[in-house]
Amino acid sequence: MNDKPRFDFTIHATDGKARTGEIAMRRGTIRTPAFMPVGTAATVKGVKPADVRATGADIILGNTYHLMLRPGAERVARLGGLHGFMGWDRPILTDSGGYQVMSLSDLTKRDENGVTFKSHLDGSRHTLSPERSIEIQRLLGSDIVMAFDELVPTTSTPEVQAAAMARSMRWAKRSRDAFDAGGVHAEGAAIFGIQQGALDQTLRGDSAGALIDIGFDGYAVGGLAVGEGQEAMFACLDFAPGQLPADKPRYLMGVGKPTDIVGAVERGIDMFDCVLPTRSGRTGQAFTRNGPLNIRNAKFAEDTGPLDPACGCPTCAHPEHGGSRAYLHHLVRSGEILGAMLMTEHNLWFYQAMMADLRAAIGEGRLKAFADAFRQAYDSHAERV
Repeated sequence: MNDKPRFDFTIHATDGKARTGEIAMRRGTIRTPAFMPVGTAATVKGVKPADVRATGADIILGNTYHLMLRPGAERVARLGGLHGFMGWDRPILTDSGGYQVMSLSDLTKRDENGVTFKSHLDGSRHTLSPERSIEIQRLLGSDIVMAFDELVPTTSTPEVQAAAMARSMRWAKRSRDAFDAGGVHAEGAAIFGIQQGALDQTLRGDSAGALIDIGFDGYAVGGLAVGEGQEAMFACLDFAPGQLPADKPRYLMGVGKPTDIVGAVERGIDMFDCVLPTRSGRTGQAFTRNGPLNIRNAKFAEDTGPLDPACGCPTCAHPEHGGSRAYLHHLVRSGEILGAMLMTEHNLWFYQAMMADLRAAIGEGRLKAFADAFRQAYDSHAERV
């Protein structure tokens, strides 16, 4: 394992702004563009680690905020780190916890040191600073560590946006320093900085410049997919990725819907994460090449076909063995756990197949044709749910 690279990003092909390549790390290679299933609390909900890997996922995401509260980062470290704890032997990216402490918690204090908040679980008080965030991610054994940042809504005043961006850059430097002081952890993992600045091109450019001066292994575009809408997000992505180093991975945090991902890949993004495929699976929504469908709909009650005839997931491949729309309709309407499990697994297969198709299209120089056809099929035939 030690003879493998710590972090090595290679671009194999480009098509317009889009790139396809690989990130080589000690625990495995990540094919890009990549979608990372979200394993919030040391589990991709409803799917065993081996089955997550079978979908084609090269990397998953863990959540610093949730794991620090339960079961606790120190406990996870004692139990072999997040990889050993949950039984996933490939790379894991951990977010910094910044988004969650500002969206899920009862905040009591936010200052230059960090954020002091009350747990949404039991009301206990905690402080998350850049240094503590990096320490938690180190204890979890993260392969890709995220810098701690301050997120504010895109609807905030320009003054608030500018102040949050500037503070995030100061926190980015403290995160980098804490990471570099981590000894073996810093030698075996990578750290990404997070660009902020809402929808403002100048603020985004200033943020990118500050991050480049600090120096990171990869760069995330943060602060999007928080309600601004696809048109505004794409307008920001028309310039934001180009402000970041071309030879480093670019990660769009918290995105997204299939058409969001396709459009972001066209604009130069390499990595994605989102709870949508798993959350939607638990609520009865399946993603297909002809758009999302709501399996609860009565029209599926006697439909013996698969969710998506073009899908290679175990459920769609064998509709006659308990994978039909009719059976899934029954399971979901009945509240059976198996329904959520099968729907979630299908959605994860769909997302990974979409990423594989994007990688192939970029490599063969036909991304525009693929993307246009994907959008036409997805949007024109989508069941409105």
